[in-house]
Amino acid sequence: MPVITEQNYVSDLVKYEVANLDYSRNTETIAAGQNLGLGTVLGRKTADGKLYALAPAASDGTQNAHGVLIQDVDATLIDRTGLVVARHAVLADSKVVWPAGITVPQKAAAVAQLEAKGILIRSAA
Repeated sequence: MPVITEQNYVSDLVKYEVANLDYSRNTETIAAGQNLGLGTVLGRKTADGKLYALAPAASDGTQNAHGVLIQDVDATLIDRTGLVVARHAVLADSKVVWPAGITVPQKAAAVAQLEAKGILIRSAA
């Protein structure tokens, strides 16, 4: 019998958000050249104001955690809009997608930046 692997859903990632979804979420522009999945931590590039996957070693604004993507967005060819948890939510740590090679201090800094926005990442969520 074949094994079926089910995709992640928003409810796997988001464990709590303010009842009025427009409060916790923003519709934002995801920059072209990326194919990002649900749970990806995002940073905002200062030069263009668009969102990119978090890049902790960068110095263009994308090193700062801005929010977390709550849908898959294929912006490979052009800019796309995507839903982002931007404030006051609790997310399951096991579903948050961090950049490959992120160090413990970089992750701690990003978690602190998200916490400053009221986005809490919990392992027991």
